[in-house]
Amino acid sequence: MSSISENRTFRSRIPTIFIILLLAMATVATAPAQVAAVPPYTVSVFATSVPKVYFQPDSIALWNDRVFIGYGNNAGTKGRGHSTIVEYAMDGTVLHKVIVKGHNDGLKVDPKTNLLWAMQNEDGNPNLVIIDPRNWSSKRYTFAKPAHGGGYDDMAFIGGDVYISCSNPSNNPNTEQAIVKATLNGDRVDVTPVLLGDANATDITTGKPVKLNLQDPDSTISDPEGDLVLDSQADGELIFVHHPGFADQGVFHLQLSAYKKATQIDDTVLAYSSQGVILVSDRDGETVYSIQSPFFGPSEAFSAGPTFVGRLNVHNGVLIPMVTGMVSPHGMAFIGQ
Repeated sequence: MSSISENRTFRSRIPTIFIILLLAMATVATAPAQVAAVPPYTVSVFATSVPKVYFQPDSIALWNDRVFIGYGNNAGTKGRGHSTIVEYAMDGTVLHKVIVKGHNDGLKVDPKTNLLWAMQNEDGNPNLVIIDPRNWSSKRYTFAKPAHGGGYDDMAFIGGDVYISCSNPSNNPNTEQAIVKATLNGDRVDVTPVLLGDANATDITTGKPVKLNLQDPDSTISDPEGDLVLDSQADGELIFVHHPGFADQGVFHLQLSAYKKATQIDDTVLAYSSQGVILVSDRDGETVYSIQSPFFGPSEAFSAGPTFVGRLNVHNGVLIPMVTGMVSPHGMAFIGQ
C-alpha cells in the first residue's frame, strides 16, 4: 500500500533510481502467460515469494531507492503467526528481511521521519511496529480496544498527521469510526475519530447526498491536494475526504464498476509523473509485478481489481482493465521519474 506523500520524499532520487529500475526490467522474468497487458502497457516480474520462507505479498512502500514489501505468510488477521517485511533494491535484489508478529497489512513510510510504519492484524488485536530502515531498529506499539470492534488496516500521512482506516467493523449499520487520526503516546497509539462509518457524503457521479455505511474500510492514500482517499473494499466504493479532521471537512462517495458491473478494489495509486512504473503485488499469485507504460497522464488513477489492474475514472468510478489474468492483486506503488 503506497501514499502520495511518501512518493514525494522518494522523488528527490528518482532519475537515477528510475534508470536502474528500467534496466532491471530488461533482465527480470516476463510475466506468466496468463498475465497479460493491454497495449501500450507491458508487464514483467519484479519479485516472487519464497515458499515456506516468505509468501503472500501484499503492501508495498517506497523509500530512498528501496522497495519494502509485506508478506503475510498466512498469518491470522487477529494475531496468530508472523509476517515478513522484505527490503529490495530497485533491481529486485533482496537486501534485508525482518519478522513482525501478526498479519501485516498496512505499510507506509512517514515522509517527515523516514520511519517505516507496519500495521498488523486488520480484523482484531491490532499492533503497530515502527522500523528505522537505516539500521532496522524497531519499536512495537499497542492500541486500546477499538471502538468499532475490529482492527486497523492502512495509513496515510497528511500535513504532519497520520490517518488510519478502521477495518472489520462489528456493527451493521456501522455507526462507529471508519477513519481515525493516530498519535503516539509512549508505547501506545491513541486515536481520535475523523470519519464515522455512517457519515453523510456527496456522490461524485450524481452530485446527490448519500448516507454511508462503510462495512470494510481498507486501503488509504493521500492525493496531491492533501485529501484522504479510502477504499471501502467489500462495499465497492472509494471515499474522498477533503481537509480530513478539520471544521470544513468534506466527504465524497464514488461507486466502482468494471465490465459494466459493480466491482471491488484494493489499493489505488496516482501517477504523479508522466514517466514511471507501477508495482503491484498479486498476493495469491505469489508474485510482485512491474507495469510499464510510455506515458502516464497527470494524476491518472490505477486500482487493483479482483483479478486485474485497471485505469480508474475518478468521475464515474469505471475501471478499464489494463493488466489481466492475476489471481488476487492487492498492494500497489507508483515510482515516477
